Amino acid sequence: MMVQGRDSAMAATVLLCFLLLHFELAQAATYTVGGSSGWTFNAAVFKYNPSIHNVVAVNRTGYNSCASTKGAKVFRSGKDQIKLAKGQNFFICSIAGHCQAGMKLAVNAA
Repeated sequence: MMVQGRDSAMAATVLLCFLLLHFELAQAATYTVGGSSGWTFNAAVFKYNPSIHNVVAVNRTGYNSCASTKGAKVFRSGKDQIKLAKGQNFFICSIAGHCQAGMKLAVNAA
């Protein structure tokens, strides 16, 4: 009886750890917004805690590698309004491990 109880407790602990890790990791996704003509806007607004995050505007290489590229603009206010260039715009959080966990954004501005 004692072994069965210990096994159940171990299984419950493993399940709880899995659930906690699952909710801690950021999930990447692609969203299509707007109607057939899309949305009209020219800026992205980032709101975050500046003591633990930042926003870095990078190129495709920086986005794919999760690395700030030479000359990349770093935003640290926690309430950044960033003008989007026509075409692809890439942003990452450069705090260690954040981008790798999914804290990055690619925006195609038409």
